[in-house]
Amino acid sequence: MPHDSAAAYWWPASLTTSRLALRPIESSDVPEIARLWTDPEVRRYLGGPVAQQTVRERRNACVGAPGALSVVRQEDGVVVGLVTVERGGRDGRTEVSYQFLPEYWGCGYAREAVAAAVDWASAEVPSQFPGVVAVTQEANGRSRHLLEALGATLVDSFVEWQEPQVLYAFH
Repeated sequence: MPHDSAAAYWWPASLTTSRLALRPIESSDVPEIARLWTDPEVRRYLGGPVAQQTVRERRNACVGAPGALSVVRQEDGVVVGLVTVERGGRDGRTEVSYQFLPEYWGCGYAREAVAAAVDWASAEVPSQFPGVVAVTQEANGRSRHLLEALGATLVDSFVEWQEPQVLYAFH
């Protein structure tokens, strides 16, 4: 996410849940965040692993980027994933996206972290960015199940990056 002064007033310093802290990416988080960009299973529905040149560029830009949060277990500080919130990103709405390391799938961390981000964004996003949405590849059953479990409704389908995508809205 690009750094801008307008984002500073908008984005919280951190969010917490019973088990997790969602906080700006720190330098020490970058190895795990980079794994999210290169892991074939994580990237299965995201166009595949990111090229090493792109990883190098992202490594430098991700630390402290507004709207990009490391998802960290409170008990031990382990980074388990990444949640991003982009205001005005898709059709003027706020878009929530997420990636979690495979060894933490099935632990409820994604549900907990995404719910916290959506709750915050739904309550705090400035009115010029109406609504919170999430997009996933149509074939990504796990992600679709998560969004539906959080109360999101399927509102659109389209092709992007040569793959069928689905758009969910939170109400």
